[in-house]
Amino acid sequence: MSRPTIAGVARAAGVSVASVSRVLNGLPATEEMIERVQRAVDELGYVPDARARSLKVGRTFQLTLAVADVGNPVYVTMMRAVEEVVSAAGYRLVVTTTGPDVVDEVALVRGMARGYADGLLISPIRVDEDLVKSIRECEVPVVVAGNVPAKAGVDTVRANSPKGMLLAVDHLVAKGRRRIAFLNGPADTVPGAARSKGFTEAMKAHGLDPIAVAEASDFTFAAGRAAAPAVLGGESRPDAVIAANDLLAVGLMHELAAAGLEVPGDVAVVGMDDSELAEQSFPPLTSVNLGSAERGRRAAELLLARIEDNQRTPRRIVVQPSLSIRRSTP
Repeated sequence: MSRPTIAGVARAAGVSVASVSRVLNGLPATEEMIERVQRAVDELGYVPDARARSLKVGRTFQLTLAVADVGNPVYVTMMRAVEEVVSAAGYRLVVTTTGPDVVDEVALVRGMARGYADGLLISPIRVDEDLVKSIRECEVPVVVAGNVPAKAGVDTVRANSPKGMLLAVDHLVAKGRRRIAFLNGPADTVPGAARSKGFTEAMKAHGLDPIAVAEASDFTFAAGRAAAPAVLGGESRPDAVIAANDLLAVGLMHELAAAGLEVPGDVAVVGMDDSELAEQSFPPLTSVNLGSAERGRRAAELLLARIEDNQRTPRRIVVQPSLSIRRSTP
């Protein structure tokens, strides 16, 4: 049985091939025209030939989202938001992992010249001059969900981590906690550097010195568990810990439980990202919402706009944080 064609749809609907094309491509058409074409499409089981469409308009109708770790809940939230926006515009989203090394990020950006996607949305965990150069020279439009220097010449959407840290410290101080420690991820990363700076500034704003500062090897649950002794093993135990993300925070809480310490009775814990994990942990985790879904939506919208007009002036958007208070703090 032969595959239904656009010409067959036109005959069944009693309209021209051009009219069918207009309807299928979402261009203006009368309600009657749309109804007739859609009825014919349904009756014949017609499926548009994406390859032919791509060749005709010079597009793949695919976009790439590149993140450091697809297993991190914050990236899952971002991915869902991006997919919702781009699919509504007729694009398929391809998700890939760069890992923690900037050389892999650079290789991915340069690989976009192979033409398998019309645009790239990347959330780099580390940034250097090679990455900035590769983004600036990329063959397809690029939007960065994160922070790169303005000289990269691209649209960016980033979180306000310093303000998020201030919200966390303000909350803990208001609850009477003053021996506050910080569990960071690698400080040479974009989020690690921003959150370290924010924590230092927030503590100074309250005239406090941190009781301990530890750097985990990664932003993972296992790394949080491994780094817990560095946070808790000092001469004076903290009465509160802020972790650089929810995975680190939950790893820390597991070690607190293993040591016979109660959360929040003995030690209050605050995470960052406000991912699904924050609600699923025990006790539920107070966490700074850095707007991962909003950042994903805004970045996807910028990428679609950039594809339509690559001469637009780059935009640099900052999404503001909020604090989701749960039972891990008093």
